Amino acid sequence: MNDNLDPLFKPRAVALIGASVKELSIGNVIIKNLLHYKFNGPLYPINPKVDEIRGLKAYHSILDVPGEVDLAHIVIPPPFVPDEVENCGKKGIKAIIINTAGFKEMGAEGQALEDDSLARARKYGIRIVGPNCQGIINSDPMINAYCNFTFTYPEPGYISVVAQSGGVGAVIMQAFYDMGIGQRMYASNGNGSDVSITEIISYYGNDDGTRAIVLYAESMDNPHEFITEAKKVTARKPILAITAGRTDKGAEASRSHIGGLAGSISMDLIYKKAGILTFNSQEDLCHAAVALSSQPVPKGNNVGIITNTGGPSVIAIDELVNCGLEIPPLSEKAAETLKETMLKSASIRNPLDVVATAGPEQFKSALEVMMNEPQFDSIYMNFVTPPFVDCENVAREIAATAKAGGKPIVCNYMTDKQKWSGTSRILKEGEIPCFDFAETAARALASMVRYNGIRSAKEGTIKTFTDVDKDAVRSILDKAVTQKREILTAAEVYGILEAYRVPVAPWKVVADLNEVVTTASAIGFPVVIKADSEKIIHKSDVGGVAVNIQDAQEAVKIAETMSRNFGDGIKFFVQKFLPNEQELIIGAKAVEGVGHIIMFGLGGIFVEILKDVAFTITPVSDTEAMEMISSIQAAPLIEGFRGEKGINKKKAVEIIQRISMLGTDFPEIKELDLNPLFATGDEICVVDARIIR
Repeated sequence: MNDNLDPLFKPRAVALIGASVKELSIGNVIIKNLLHYKFNGPLYPINPKVDEIRGLKAYHSILDVPGEVDLAHIVIPPPFVPDEVENCGKKGIKAIIINTAGFKEMGAEGQALEDDSLARARKYGIRIVGPNCQGIINSDPMINAYCNFTFTYPEPGYISVVAQSGGVGAVIMQAFYDMGIGQRMYASNGNGSDVSITEIISYYGNDDGTRAIVLYAESMDNPHEFITEAKKVTARKPILAITAGRTDKGAEASRSHIGGLAGSISMDLIYKKAGILTFNSQEDLCHAAVALSSQPVPKGNNVGIITNTGGPSVIAIDELVNCGLEIPPLSEKAAETLKETMLKSASIRNPLDVVATAGPEQFKSALEVMMNEPQFDSIYMNFVTPPFVDCENVAREIAATAKAGGKPIVCNYMTDKQKWSGTSRILKEGEIPCFDFAETAARALASMVRYNGIRSAKEGTIKTFTDVDKDAVRSILDKAVTQKREILTAAEVYGILEAYRVPVAPWKVVADLNEVVTTASAIGFPVVIKADSEKIIHKSDVGGVAVNIQDAQEAVKIAETMSRNFGDGIKFFVQKFLPNEQELIIGAKAVEGVGHIIMFGLGGIFVEILKDVAFTITPVSDTEAMEMISSIQAAPLIEGFRGEKGINKKKAVEIIQRISMLGTDFPEIKELDLNPLFATGDEICVVDARIIR
């Protein structure tokens, strides 16, 4: 991957092919934006019919431009784009933004034009953003590149944004602007024919001026590559993403539990694998980005609270606790110090209410004490601006403490920002993240803590099992391919599981009624008998499963009934009946470009009723497997509740990792369900399974 996108984000000169004198055209707006933003290099409008556009000399062709050009916009009808890309190559241009729409998003003819443009660009080593895109922005005062047709002119800042959807990107960019928050870089790459979101993320990650990255994407062409590159970035700085496309009605038609529950690949899973902080709300995402781009990351979830008004602190505490943060008490030493420095009416505890009449001295002492308390990882403030307090000097104390501290400060700042403009300016210059509502500030701080959890999480071990029989699995799958079968027989499924040392209840498949009794006796009563046919998916729903069969007479009766119901051609799957303390499910679903989604949760009928399951992407580490087990709502139940013995989590982790390895070794396995697994004592054993290739 070519990570050097400097000609795109740091152009020394920009040309616009398709520049226009029409005020409301894209070809005019881009020139207007570059001039308004005071781009620091020469601009070259290209239009064969005019001599001047917005006071700039216009050129008939890109080949007529006298100087070197790093970046060219193309804003002309699609049929003419490939030839202009060729001309850009001859000119030596290194990056092109194709703003024009009408390419692959319009069908085969547009796809052909897009492919032709890309082929010509590659011949000359040109990088293309788009087509059908907004472009880029770089607010660095040394560059001031507004190579974009949007309308928000961000001030310099530390947040960089990349969005697959220009509409979402513009909303996020405007939100930061309305909050008075600067931005570093912005990109929306439209069709993404060449320069990918992955490359842009990598570029931002290597940019010293970017402290936090905001991402919006609905899909990834190469999820594996994205995960690999994004992981490198999230180890150094936070990536925050808004998730979309979390529902899939088409999953209702799936033939397995894993297919129905996982649906299509969720971007949540890709983001989680890459260590990205995710949000369902654009507003929460923007607030968290502000906090993470201006303050150090908290090292834990313990919060010290300072307030000069009571009600908002109550709201804040509720939100903080709901988000999993802790409010530990002050130490005795801290309390003694504060009794000497606070006003008599102050409440010396955590939260520390310095009261509305508190001035700079009280706030300074409160902040210093909180900063020096080792049990606090961050400081949350409610700061209302009373007209009888020197609020500007209070703000100076907050800013000074933040600069000298090492713990993040997040502030619920309640004021008339126009009347207290001086106070607001001091807080802004001090890079104190300020929010209008207590719960908003609390959620922003909670997001910072969540990022710390992601960043500091153990990597875990991807275990490679050497006791598996890959040849046996290959033989089974090849046989199904030869016979043009998607659904594997029970014998094939259990053969695969045994080849990968996944524990299964003793079993045998027989074709004759007389063999049922012989086999059941050999396995040992009680047994389970199942009708074995690829046409029957959920056997228990149609009377295809009989459990806890105690003797030969009952076994014969059950087998005869199944023969009548399903036809003489069925086989019988005879299996040892096991006592059950807990039913579990483990599943796998293949996703193109990713590998497999692995699922864990409560099994049996509970998976359909409660849908209490967790997912991750292969390969699954032991840490990820344990997190799946602990993250479901029923975790207290399966881990042991009120003295009850929990499941053997170590064995559950091993089974998850063996299934993960199976999926990685055999990507042609489309779907796999182990449902249920019985967890009894220290043992976990598969008692029903299906595989679709």
